[in-house]
Amino acid sequence: MLDNVMDDFMVRAALAGIAVALAAAPLGCFVVWRRMAYFGDATAHAAILGVALSLLMSTSMLAGVLVVSLIMATLVTLLSGRGYAMDTLLGVMAHSALAFGLVAVSFLPGVRIDLMAYLFGDILAVSKMDLAIIATGGLLVLGLLRWRWSALLTATLNEDLARASGINPRREQLVLTLSLAVVVAVALKVVGALLITALLIIPAATARRFCHTPELMAVTAAIVGGISTTGGLQAAYWLDTPTGPTIVCLATLLFALSTAAARISRLVSQTGSETSTRG
Repeated sequence: MLDNVMDDFMVRAALAGIAVALAAAPLGCFVVWRRMAYFGDATAHAAILGVALSLLMSTSMLAGVLVVSLIMATLVTLLSGRGYAMDTLLGVMAHSALAFGLVAVSFLPGVRIDLMAYLFGDILAVSKMDLAIIATGGLLVLGLLRWRWSALLTATLNEDLARASGINPRREQLVLTLSLAVVVAVALKVVGALLITALLIIPAATARRFCHTPELMAVTAAIVGGISTTGGLQAAYWLDTPTGPTIVCLATLLFALSTAAARISRLVSQTGSETSTRG
């Protein structure tokens, strides 16, 4: 009986991690291409404020996080290019949202909340309802990105070309920001607000070294993300370590190995070229 219960929660956790990784992979590629890492931080940190507001108003946690994340994403999109450097604007909004969220939680009367679960994730506590929500959110993001893939790529590569093709770059950026808000809302349970950006960026950065097309990079990033979540989950179980940070540690290890492999491959090819030239 105990083994069945353990298997159930481990399977739910694994499926939740894979669902988040699949949704985060193509989105993470755009975050890397557009250098939007700080944007991911701003949206993720706003999730804590969403947690506080949902508790204050006794509403659904997911709804509160999603609404605040969407508001943050929309504000950043609207305020970009209005007199502030993007990194400055995102830095202010990211840390302000996190600070206000943490302060708001401390003022909630009679509410005991495990902040560590929201900051670093609690994937082992994923319920069947949580899994359904994560899967639905992931499918929604994948569907949206699939629908706008060509336009998003064009707007990312060259905004002038996008305008000439009848594509509005700001609209495509809004699509990205809204997708990011949904991923943040559903991933909060898996890796937490402080580690969501890592799950977006690290698999995409790992895949970038070995892929020559955007589509291949997105697929490879999904594979790396899936290995990181399932492998990190198993490692955390064996080592009795925090699951969210362990997932990110494994993703970082894969990134380091890919970097080393790319450098070795480059050195081998250079050596081969020099040898053939001498011959």
